[in-house]
Amino acid sequence: MARTSTVLAHSAPRGTPDARPGELAARLRLVITRTARRLRQEAGTELSPSQTAALATIERHGPLTPSELAELERVQRPTATRIVARLEDEVLVERTSDPADGRSFTVAATPKGRALMGKLRTRKNAYLARRLHRLGDADLATLERAAEILERLLEGERP
Repeated sequence: MARTSTVLAHSAPRGTPDARPGELAARLRLVITRTARRLRQEAGTELSPSQTAALATIERHGPLTPSELAELERVQRPTATRIVARLEDEVLVERTSDPADGRSFTVAATPKGRALMGKLRTRKNAYLARRLHRLGDADLATLERAAEILERLLEGERP
């Protein structure tokens, strides 16, 4: 049976089987956070992480209402509305009246927004590819398997 109790994971002696999920969670959290930060630095955008994430979500799932964006990004609707306004100021998204509700609107990525997201992805992928080229076949295979496992862990977390 999988152990999900934070208390159990932290109360078990370090290095024991019961402590392993908690210790691994801490290591993964740190390395994922550092990797995400480094990728943002490599992308070299003036957008905040929240704005970049919202633009990526709009590009992938749009057009979206601010409420739909808020749900996908797991933020409050007023926060999503502020982010959309900033992206609009940069002409990265455009708003259109919502055909289903005339009082609301939807946002979609503009050609400039799609081009920016393509450029950011290219930079991030190039950074990772340069780092991966330094690894041997066994390490690359291990990372492929780790990516599969992480993808499986995250399945169903976001619509």
